[in-house]
Amino acid sequence: MPPDPLSSASITAALRPLLPDLSVGALLGFATGLALRKVGRAALVALGLLFVSVQVLAYFGFLTVNWPRVQALADPWLRQGGEVGGAWLGRVLTANLPFAGAFTAGLLVGLRVRG
Repeated sequence: MPPDPLSSASITAALRPLLPDLSVGALLGFATGLALRKVGRAALVALGLLFVSVQVLAYFGFLTVNWPRVQALADPWLRQGGEVGGAWLGRVLTANLPFAGAFTAGLLVGLRVRG
């Protein structure tokens, strides 16, 4: 009987040369995901502190904020950034990586991990 082309031995033999790239890619992707998560959290904390500071200053009459104008200025920028920014970041992070698939999988795991 001929050997099964999808047997676990043949799959293992085929994947063996790729394991270093896959493991490095997954590890680097995981580390990048964790870093992006931490930086994103820090940026949101800074934005929240800025908002609280502006509101306190407005409450005490030191400044007046035209919130509809702020929203009108921010909406197009945020909409375009959300649509284009994710694709751009993906291209930048996986440029010239032979293990882009493993990197992307590790990145997604790193972004999802709690801690």
